[in-house]
Amino acid sequence: MQKNASEMSAITISRQYGSGGGEVAAHLARRLGWQLIDHEIVAQVAHSLGITEEEADVRDEHVEGFIARALNALQAASPVVPAPVAPPEQAEAIYNEALREVVETAANTGRVVIVGRAGQAFLSGRRDVLHVRMVAPLQQRIRYVVRREGLDEAAAQARVQLKDRDRTRYLQARFGRNVNDPLLYDLIINTAVLDLDSAVDLISLALERKARKLTVRTGELGPVTGLARYPGQPADLPPPASMTGDET
Repeated sequence: MQKNASEMSAITISRQYGSGGGEVAAHLARRLGWQLIDHEIVAQVAHSLGITEEEADVRDEHVEGFIARALNALQAASPVVPAPVAPPEQAEAIYNEALREVVETAANTGRVVIVGRAGQAFLSGRRDVLHVRMVAPLQQRIRYVVRREGLDEAAAQARVQLKDRDRTRYLQARFGRNVNDPLLYDLIINTAVLDLDSAVDLISLALERKARKLTVRTGELGPVTGLARYPGQPADLPPPASMTGDET
């Protein structure tokens, strides 16, 4: 790893299901010598809430179906001081806060690759974090799930589409953000053609290059940096009149 990259604290990996994002994250963590934060983060949230890992795992990408179990577990953990039943919004906030603390603690510790868990949203304001999105065409992702999970094609397609919907709703419900918004990420990689090692190469390069910019003031960042003015006024190529309805 380049010296500059060591100044970065974390990499978040968001992925479409079946795009190979989990494998890329694992290989990346090994190459960098960083800690991979995947299911472990769910376990930490579960521990902080006093619930089982299975319950936290279900809650992690499903908005419904968790609140009642979380409340029961939280009350059971403190039987001496009975607590009133919290409204759903409060239970949601409890889980959200626990997850935020775990994600931010991991980033503060440094040298971590965080897979999912809304890392791109929780850590969006930090310049020492690289945000990556892994995507691939639907049919390729279905084939991936068929091979890796032993499902038939119909079952694999249903699973891919369900996971995609869950992850979209997850970020929308918690942050009001679209998981496919390109501005949430520093780098989006389509694994349709690129192999795993090439994806890891690209992320490693982006990590090093973003690290170089840590000393640059925020107001000096952007596509205009270091560029001179055009020598003349840029000319626009208008579309054919047949496409605009301006034919006379």
